[in-house]
Order: sequence, then C-alpha cells, then structure tokens
Amino acid sequence: MITTTTPSVEGYDIKKYCGIVTGETIIGANVFRDFFASITDIVGGRSGTYEKVLKEAKSTSLMEMEMQAKAMGGNAVVGVDLDYETIRDGMLMVTASGTAVFVEPK
Repeated sequence: MITTTTPSVEGYDIKKYCGIVTGETIIGANVFRDFFASITDIVGGRSGTYEKVLKEAKSTSLMEMEMQAKAMGGNAVVGVDLDYETIRDGMLMVTASGTAVFVEPK
C-alpha cells in the first residue's frame, strides 16, 4: 500500500476518497522502566533500545492505519501524520492518521 505525507501520489490519479483512517499504539510505563533499568547502549545521549521500541510502535500504528484503509476499499493513504504524545503514568501513544484513497496510474 502506498502511504505518503503529501496530499497526492505522483503518477497516480485519486479516483475515490474512502475516509479518514488512524492507527494507535500505546507503550506502557513498565516498558520505560525496563529501558531505563537496562540502558547500556547509550552513546552520545541516544538509546538504541528506546529508539527500536519507538520505531516498532510507529510501524504498528502505520500498519493498523493501512489495514483500516484496505478495509474501506483504499489502496493508498495520503496526508499521513504521525504524532507522539505522553499520557498519564508515563505511557507514550503513537498515532498515525491520514486519508484512505483509491488511486490508479495516470
């Protein structure tokens, strides 16, 4: 499935707008506690372990959004936006949102 942050897909015509789609992933507080308890891979202030889990949460959110788009009859998602937000008790939420569309090559 094509996913893009732009409002269109170069070389394709949008034939149908299917609707807004989202995907959410929440990382629990115990994940953060485990990270900080076992961070041994910090180099220059970065934690590879922490970044890996954030990338996994982003990937899961995007995959969930794409599955929703497919279920609505779309074959692409345009205008994709990723948001990262902390919520109570040290939890982190990663949200992906966009517009599901059906596109065809020009």
